[in-house]
This record gives sequence, C-alpha cells and structure tokens, in this order.
Amino acid sequence: MYDKCQTAKFSAAATKTSPGGKRPKAPTEYGAQLMEKQKIRFSYGISERQLSNYVKKASHIKGAGTAEKLFESLESRLDNVIYKMGLGASRRATRQMVSHGHFVVNSHRVTIPSYELKQGDVVKIREGSKGKKIFENLGDKLKDYNSPSWVAFDLAAMEGKILGKPKNTETFLDLNAVLEFYSR
Repeated sequence: MYDKCQTAKFSAAATKTSPGGKRPKAPTEYGAQLMEKQKIRFSYGISERQLSNYVKKASHIKGAGTAEKLFESLESRLDNVIYKMGLGASRRATRQMVSHGHFVVNSHRVTIPSYELKQGDVVKIREGSKGKKIFENLGDKLKDYNSPSWVAFDLAAMEGKILGKPKNTETFLDLNAVLEFYSR
C-alpha cells in the first residue's frame, strides 16, 4: 500500500525537507523576544507572573539600567544564590532544598526560594540538615568549583555570604529583549 515510501530515493528526500516540506522561517522580532523570555523563565525556574513582577519592579526603579536591575533581582533569589555557591547540582535542586527548610538566612529559617538576599546577608546550612545525605562529601563537590566574585562559601563554617551585587557576565541572556517584550 505504501510501497512508494519504502524506497531509498524517498527516504533521502524526506530527510532533506522539514515536516510540511517548507524551510523554517526566521523568527519575527516578537518571536525572538518570546524565546528570550522563555529562556529566562526556564533557566531560573520561575513562573510567568513572577517574571512579570520582576520586570515591573526593575522598570520602576529610578537610576541605573533596567536590564541590570532585572538581572540583580533574578540573581539575588535565595535558590539561585545557593546554586551559585555550588551547594546544589541545579537551580531546581536548590529550589527544593530551600523549600525543605535546609537553609537559615541571618539566623532565620527560610523556606521561600524567591526570598531576595541583600549584600551582607549570611546563608547557613541548618544544624539539623548538616548530616543529611545531600550535604555529605560537600568538600569534594566544592573543591573544583569557582563561585562568582559576589558570593563566598566557607566550608569550615558551612556558611555563605553575599559580598556585593551580582554583575551581569552571562552572555546567553538578552534581558533587553525581555524588557521590550513586557513593554508591549
């Protein structure tokens, strides 16, 4: 019945064309902005509403660049800071570690992954959590890890500190495209 589809000539031709037989079009400006927005949402593990709120907050701050303020607010989330310290394998894993209550910020237990940290804040592993399996062999995990210059983790004290504001050195994120997307 489908004998024509079984030939070598047909299968070679089928691999050359995409489904539908047409070449994919270049994304529009809106499409490119949408892709950047989704890339940020999925890399930080945040919802549409959370990203929208971060953009609104960054655009209402007077002074320096809006893109820089957006980056600072995304990077200073508790789950992201713990990821940047090297304590978790991924942002998703550190998000779960935070919601399970394994961390203390300035001597208060925090279970909110979106908790915003400021310069000078101290993040510690909770005493009851230090013996957990996720924190064993922490020295081996952090031996080859280089954290960003704005965070530091002291393995002996099992605590980290925010030394400054995050600087945007990421090249794969186009924050201006996200800001333009939300300014529509």
